[in-house]
Amino acid sequence: MPTPDVRRLTEAKALAALAHPTRSRLLDSLTVDGPGTASDLAERIGQAVGSISHHMKVLADAGLVQEAAELARDRRERWWRITPGRVSWSRTDVAQDLASTRTAVAAEKFVLAQQTERAYEWLEVAQSADEWEAAAFAAQGWLRLTPDELRQVNQELLDVVDRWRHRDVPADDRERESVFLFARGFPAQP
Repeated sequence: MPTPDVRRLTEAKALAALAHPTRSRLLDSLTVDGPGTASDLAERIGQAVGSISHHMKVLADAGLVQEAAELARDRRERWWRITPGRVSWSRTDVAQDLASTRTAVAAEKFVLAQQTERAYEWLEVAQSADEWEAAAFAAQGWLRLTPDELRQVNQELLDVVDRWRHRDVPADDRERESVFLFARGFPAQP
């Protein structure tokens, strides 16, 4: 069941925009660090400003980012922010032609590879952050569910993430770090 703060991606072009390494880093930067200009974003992720401008246009055309005109100091300055709400997609939401299905599968594989890469990166640096090492976790479990029950588990997990994401946190807080959290649920056999 769709919720108002969830944008369902149903076009292959939006999934292709999402599943690109530079654009993915831009989305992450906008999510974690907030709005920025092409120059700000280029500095954040270590890319050329011209390249960033191109990628921001692709992301805007896909509805994943939007202009934040109120932040501009003059008409030449162009600020970008992440489009509000959670993004979701399913292979069944895109057109059922072969190219669209392949794009949806490629996007899902890209996201999974990124999630796995982040977990590996954490494992490489974890020894230097004892307090964070003690707090970090990995969770897995085997459940017997119907498709409707799996959708319910998904929604409950997303509700927990949203509750933590949307709580009040002081702007000058130096104790909190950005934390990456991911979970997956799918049919499988041991």
